[in-house]
Amino acid sequence: MRLLSLLCLSLLCCTALPALADTVWLKNGDRLSGQIQLFDGGKLLLKTAYAGSVTLDWKQVASLESSQALLVKLDDGEGEHARGLRRAADGRVELVNGAARSVELAQVKQILPPRPLVEDWVWSGSADFAFEYEQAEKDVEEFDVDLRTKARHGLWRHNLSASYDRESKDEVEVEDSVGAEYALDRFLDEHWFWQGKFEYERDRIGALAIQRTLGTGPGYQFWDNELGAFSLVSLLNRHDLDFAGASDEHLYALGFKWDYNRFLLGKRFELFSHGELGVPFIDAIDYKLESDLGLRYKINSWASLHLKGEWDQLRGEQGDVDESTYSVGFGVGW
Repeated sequence: MRLLSLLCLSLLCCTALPALADTVWLKNGDRLSGQIQLFDGGKLLLKTAYAGSVTLDWKQVASLESSQALLVKLDDGEGEHARGLRRAADGRVELVNGAARSVELAQVKQILPPRPLVEDWVWSGSADFAFEYEQAEKDVEEFDVDLRTKARHGLWRHNLSASYDRESKDEVEVEDSVGAEYALDRFLDEHWFWQGKFEYERDRIGALAIQRTLGTGPGYQFWDNELGAFSLVSLLNRHDLDFAGASDEHLYALGFKWDYNRFLLGKRFELFSHGELGVPFIDAIDYKLESDLGLRYKINSWASLHLKGEWDQLRGEQGDVDESTYSVGFGVGW
């Protein structure tokens, strides 16, 4: 009976053991356990169960250990796919890949967990809000909302974006527009994919009341990892244009889209840019460009502040349009 009790107790203790975790030793003698998410720009990002994601100064790290596969890049440009990391003398770490190799921490410039083929749903996105009120000769009130989200499952990726813009001057609305775009990507290999998209825009003030766009074409994913992502897509688009109080028109155009984001200083900052260049198959319009560029500052794991610039350009026979908008706002991410 006593032997049976000891066996049960041992089984309970084994099942209660925590999952294997990465360990970071600091120069002040402290030791932290968690999961290494990223090292870049002199900042090590460690995900812990007790404090969320913790950013550590690389200069304060004595050594570290990990059982997960990691891509380690050194200052000479060399990259190694290590099967793990092992603690070494202070200021050094061993790269485990068959035979252990000891390197100085000062030589390490980047650590990234490789991203395998996604088998389960992975969902990410952001929503940004900006409000401006200016009281002068003309009272100006402006409100903007931008939503972007992606869901990846295996070889398929769903992309959804939406926006709402409203502006009034002296309580008279001068802009009231809403837009949404859905794009579906089918990956052919690690980098190449094919995209199909549908876009809808509604303007309650302007002459172009409704615009619908269908497009399809190849794309290339340059990278998509813990540091960020960058992709380019070339599309053949059909635009259906509904003008207020006038006849409808449609036209075809070549489209070139980009989607870029890059995390800096251990994901504390994020640089992002999105846009599309359209070249219609008509002589009246040379090109149309819609783009944005911004910097996001992470307050915590879900809240952020952002500074963003947006540019709309149109070049054609009947004149040019060149509009710029700059905003500061609050956002949430997931």
